[in-house]
Amino acid sequence: MNETGHALPPNIKFVWRADIFIWSFNFFVVGLLLLIASHFWHWPSWLGFGVIGLTVLQYIIRRALVPYRYRFLRYNITPTAVFLQKGFFFRKNEAIPIARIQNVTLEQGPLLRWQQLQQVNIETASTAHVIDGVTAAVADQLRTRILTLAQEARDE
Repeated sequence: MNETGHALPPNIKFVWRADIFIWSFNFFVVGLLLLIASHFWHWPSWLGFGVIGLTVLQYIIRRALVPYRYRFLRYNITPTAVFLQKGFFFRKNEAIPIARIQNVTLEQGPLLRWQQLQQVNIETASTAHVIDGVTAAVADQLRTRILTLAQEARDE
């Protein structure tokens, strides 16, 4: 599959950024707690500074990669397979045969719900594949189409 697949909606970038911020904030707090512990219990202070430094570094890197991740994440559904493409430098193309799909579930956490998006989980016997976030209407269409194609493939 080339870049002719379907792109995710633009507001998924906001969800990714918010998720990065939440995780970074949690690790930053852990670093601060380690610094407080180093003061009271004479632990090495480099533990707290190290956690804070790594947290800031990973926040900057992950935040900078959001446009890259958005630009090169695509999906496409054909009568024979679901194709997922991720990345440019480290490209990953997955083809999930329709006949092997057992279940399609829709998930919506608080951040996705806030942006009116849903995550589509495509499950086979051995693994699960994810389409990160699409609108609710598109998610329902994808689930219906994939399950219909899977049922037709089993009946043949």
